[in-house]
Amino acid sequence: MQPQQDHPAPPPPTAPTATARTRGRTATAAVWLAVGLVIGGGGVGAAWALNGDGTTSESGTAAADAHAACEALDGFDESRYTEKGPTGEIAVNRYTAAGAFSASAAAGDERYEPLAQAIRRSQERHSRVFDFDAAAKRDLDKARGICRDL
Repeated sequence: MQPQQDHPAPPPPTAPTATARTRGRTATAAVWLAVGLVIGGGGVGAAWALNGDGTTSESGTAAADAHAACEALDGFDESRYTEKGPTGEIAVNRYTAAGAFSASAAAGDERYEPLAQAIRRSQERHSRVFDFDAAAKRDLDKARGICRDL
């Protein structure tokens, strides 16, 4: 029989390292940043909803969606679609928003179907040729004409 061996004592606890403290502060800051963004976003959304945009159409109606599509299309410049950075992102998002709002308007009221079709045809053409060729521009011009008449 062998004598029992002593096990070494566990090392004493150490204080948190600077990296661990920094990681904890970073996580806390990230949580508070997220909370701030949610609260700020809610405030902006509430202010937007309360102030309105001066149009006579009610929010959530087909007419409001058609006007929103036209506003997005009005701010859309196809020559900026491929630019890098915020300018290009704005163009892409306005083009996409015009399509979404016009489709919503058409779903709510068939009178807006020609607007939705013109924007949809332009977007489909652009997705096939990756350019705003004559056909895509013709449909954009048609959509803009419909918007002028709204």
